[in-house]
Amino acid sequence: MKILVVAPHGDDEVLGVGGTIARYALEGAEVYVVIVAQGFPPDFTEEQRIQDQKEALAAHKILGVKETIFLSFTAARLDTVPHRDVNKQIFDTLKKFQPDILFVPFVGDIHLDHQRVFLSSLVAARPNSPFAPKTIYAYETLSETNWNAPYLAPNFVPNVFIDISAYLETKLEAMQAYLSQIKRFPDERSEETIKALATLRGSTVNRYAAEAFYSIRQIL
Repeated sequence: MKILVVAPHGDDEVLGVGGTIARYALEGAEVYVVIVAQGFPPDFTEEQRIQDQKEALAAHKILGVKETIFLSFTAARLDTVPHRDVNKQIFDTLKKFQPDILFVPFVGDIHLDHQRVFLSSLVAARPNSPFAPKTIYAYETLSETNWNAPYLAPNFVPNVFIDISAYLETKLEAMQAYLSQIKRFPDERSEETIKALATLRGSTVNRYAAEAFYSIRQIL
């Protein structure tokens, strides 16, 4: 089985899918991660961008990711890029790996980069494409998915739960590799809050820990 996780920025993939990545990888699946936008100058320094890449690769090694792809878009500027350009690069990634399962950010996230990546991912994964994945899930990202205005924007109501009870500590270890992103509690991007959300999602389905997703499409 091949799995592709599309992350708007480095750390989104760990926050939303980290435990699932670790589980699938240990079970023998090939897991790939594509990070769409990075911190390029002048908004960020080149040293920051290099550090972000190192942190992502370290986190992915912990999770068992087979390959990480960094696209060349600038973080927090995807709304200034022609939609077709983002579509094309994500489509090329799908074509390269031809995943069975695709994980994408949720369209209702407050960050415009997340919304654009969701739309471009669905364009790239249209079912009339020979490379279209049979299953697509949207994941939640702390401080992005839950900070939008419910009832005014799409509300994340998960209908798929993946048990990560045996992989929660691996997810937390991978998040610790993102030294520039992990925060101190009570910030949402803290180890305590990440663990709390996993515990809540797990308890919802009578499990110790889980990650929650919204099923976009399944072709059986």
